[in-house]
Amino acid sequence: MTHVVIVGAGQAGASLAAKLRSIGFDGDITLIGAEKVPPYQRPPLSKAYLLGEMAEERLYLRPAEFYADQNITLRLNTRVTGIDKDAKTITLDDGETLGYDQLALTLGAHPRTLPASIGGMLDSVYAVRDLADADAMAPEFTAGKRVLIIGGGYIGLEAAAVASKLGLTVTLVEMADRILQRVAAPETSDYFRELHKAHGVDIREGVGLDRLLGDEHVTGARLTDGTELEIDFAVIGVGVNPATILADSAGLAIGNGITTDDHGRTSDPSIWAAGDCASSQFHGQTVRIESVGNAIDQAEAIAINIAGGDTPYMPKPWFWSDQYDCKLQIAGLNIGYTDVYVRKGDAGVQSNWYYKDATLLAVDAMNDPRNYMIGKRLIEAGRSPDPTLITDPATDMKALLKP
Repeated sequence: MTHVVIVGAGQAGASLAAKLRSIGFDGDITLIGAEKVPPYQRPPLSKAYLLGEMAEERLYLRPAEFYADQNITLRLNTRVTGIDKDAKTITLDDGETLGYDQLALTLGAHPRTLPASIGGMLDSVYAVRDLADADAMAPEFTAGKRVLIIGGGYIGLEAAAVASKLGLTVTLVEMADRILQRVAAPETSDYFRELHKAHGVDIREGVGLDRLLGDEHVTGARLTDGTELEIDFAVIGVGVNPATILADSAGLAIGNGITTDDHGRTSDPSIWAAGDCASSQFHGQTVRIESVGNAIDQAEAIAINIAGGDTPYMPKPWFWSDQYDCKLQIAGLNIGYTDVYVRKGDAGVQSNWYYKDATLLAVDAMNDPRNYMIGKRLIEAGRSPDPTLITDPATDMKALLKP
C-alpha cells in the first residue's frame, strides 16, 4: 500500500492530505507538523486573532477529529531532520526513521529576523509568522504603548492597523522609497499611506533601522537618519525566506524556493513541494507565490498527481489584505508591468489595473469586490480591455466580460 508522507502541517499540507482522501486515495497518509496545534489559518494572526476577534479554535482549518475520521495520521510537535532519497526514508527529531513511497514538502517560509548585533535578540522584539508569535506579542497590544513596525509590506501594515485600532502609538519605518514598493505600484502605496496617516500612524519612508536600543528589553530605536525613538516593543515585518534547508540538505534542486516542475515534482521524482516553500512556473517565469490560494491550489494539483493523475499546475494568483475597514483584493501578478490605470469610485473605492503594454496583468481592488471579480475573470480568460474603458467612470465594467 502506498504511503504518502507530508512534511509541513500548514495550509498546503492540510489541503494536500484532505484532497487525497476526497479523490478516493486509500493508501496511508502521514501529516507531520512542527507545531503543537492542528493545521490552522495564518492570515488572521496579524488581523482578527491579534485584535481578539477570533478564538484559536476558529483558526483551525478542520476540526481536530477530522484527521482521525479520514484515517490521516497527524503527528504534531514533530520535526523532520533529514531525508534519505535513496532509502526513501525521513528521520524525525527523536531519531525515529519513517519510510515513504511519495514525499511532499509543504514547509512554508520563515520570517526574516534582525541580527543580534543590532538588537534583534532583545526582549519584546517580535516577528509574525505562527500562532506562538501572535500569542507572544498579543499582551503588548495595549492602549498607550509605543510600537515600532519595521517594514512597510503587507504584514507590517496589517500589524500597524491592529495597533492603531487598539490605541497604541505607532511608528512604521520603511527603508525603501515607499511602502509596498516591492509588491505594488505607487498608486497602491499612495492609497495605503493616506489610509494609515488618517488613522494616526507615523509612516517614515526612505528611513531604515540602524539598531534597537536597550540592555535586555528593547527601550528605543535609532533610525538611519539619526533619529532616536522611545518604544515599548517592536514588530519585524521585512519579509520571509522559503524553508529550503531540509530539501537542500537532501540534494534537491533549489532556486527561489524548492524547484518544482509543472506537475509539482522536485528534482527527485518521488518528492513533491507546494506552498510558500516551492517555486513554480507562471507564463514562462519561475515564481514563488506566497498566498493561501496558491498553497491550496498547488497542493490539490499535487494530490491528484500523487494519486496517479496528470494535472499540470498553472497558478491563478489572488491575494488579500485587511487594514482598518479596507479590504484589498489582488488578482494576478504585476511582474513586468509598464502602466497602471486607476478607476475610482465613492468613499475610498478604487481599483488599480496593471498592464504590460496592451496586456492586463493584475488588479489591486480596494473596497471594490465587484471590479476585483471582473478583473480576475478577465485575467484568467486572457482578455485585456482597452485601458481607456477602465478609467472612464461611465463604463459598464460588467460588459467587459461579454464575448
